[in-house]
Formats: sequence, C-alpha cells, structure tokens
Amino acid sequence: MEKPPAAVPAPTQAACAIKGNISRKGDKIYHVPGMRDYDRTVITTGSGERMFCSEGEAKAAGWRAARG
Repeated sequence: MEKPPAAVPAPTQAACAIKGNISRKGDKIYHVPGMRDYDRTVITTGSGERMFCSEGEAKAAGWRAARG
C-alpha cells in the first residue's frame, strides 16, 4: 500500500513578515522587519495591502522597498 504524500505546511504569518502597504499616492511599498517604519505600518487587506514571505515575492508582485 502506498503512503499518501506528506502534507507541506502553509507559511505562517510569522514566516511571512514583510508588510506590503499602499501609499496615499497609490505606490505599492513593502517594509521588512527592522526598517524604520515597519512597526507602525498597518496592513489593511480590504484595500489591497498584503503580507509577503520574501522580498523576491514582493518585487515579483510589483512592489518596491521602502526608502530610508
């Protein structure tokens, strides 16, 4: 009898800690932990903001790194 394939756990929120927010001008900007505004950045998923698991994922989705 064959064993079923092992389940791959979905990424956890802790693993996906890059915050993608949208500025008032409509710019899509991501913040990684340790950046100046990371802690005060709030994500509102209803307005299109989201979390990313890597900078590569954020860049591939068309977001840019925060400045400063």
